[in-house]
Amino acid sequence: MASPDTRVGYALLAPSLFGVVTFLLLPMLVVAWLTLHRWDLLGPIEYVGLRNWRSVLTDASFGTSLVATALFILLVVPVQTVLGLFAASLLGVDLPGSGLLRTLYVLPWICSPLAIGVLWKWILAPTDGAFSTVLGHPVEWLTDPSLALPIVSAVTVWTNVGYVTLFFLAGILAIPRDVQNAARTDGANSWQRFRYITLPMLRPTMFFVLVTGIVSAAQVFDTVYALTGGGPEGRTDLVAHRIYAEAFGAAAVGRAAVMALVLFALLLGATLLQHVYFRRRISHDLV
Repeated sequence: MASPDTRVGYALLAPSLFGVVTFLLLPMLVVAWLTLHRWDLLGPIEYVGLRNWRSVLTDASFGTSLVATALFILLVVPVQTVLGLFAASLLGVDLPGSGLLRTLYVLPWICSPLAIGVLWKWILAPTDGAFSTVLGHPVEWLTDPSLALPIVSAVTVWTNVGYVTLFFLAGILAIPRDVQNAARTDGANSWQRFRYITLPMLRPTMFFVLVTGIVSAAQVFDTVYALTGGGPEGRTDLVAHRIYAEAFGAAAVGRAAVMALVLFALLLGATLLQHVYFRRRISHDLV
């Protein structure tokens, strides 16, 4: 028989557990079930076994989407992490107007990604866009296969860097001032304090930023949909966009469910690898 304290604890957890089961576990089970069926969103659901899995895993276009997503992550996550850390280091200094700058940095992140994509598509328009006008000649920023993915990556970095800055700034402000003052008294310069004090004590924040950055970059859809629609030549056809195209464009919900599970498995693996790497390197204390 559970004790009264245990019953009270479960009662307090019940709302959260209900949300996790209803909005996380059940949808995952439904997606796993759909991978074994064929459904066009209108007609009857037909059991097809592993046919969807064989179709997706041998589909060259899905492989192309995986490669494009991997390149996108490699372009976005390191850049936004470095820029966010650099901006947080500057904003961590208590100067006049720093509060306003902190707010401005976060504004792109809290805006709708679809609206930001539409805005940047107008700015990057080849004929009357702002960039082409400044350069004095049209540039196919979003239709050139060699430029499309870097441009979409740059827009994503511009959108997310405020989010990354916010967490790094919180981590920097949580570092005890006494530690920094002691290092300054011992003659450590700015770079030495950053290298041997700030960076080691930011490892928990770095782990969080990298994990959430990879997960969010792998799920980018709105920006791609607004800017390029997956083109040109499939260079920006990221997995999230491919899942949408399969489910609502080709009405192949079973194939889309397989792609979603593959993406989930890859992200879970990447998260576990980062956890193993950071597990013995995360420390809130200086040694």
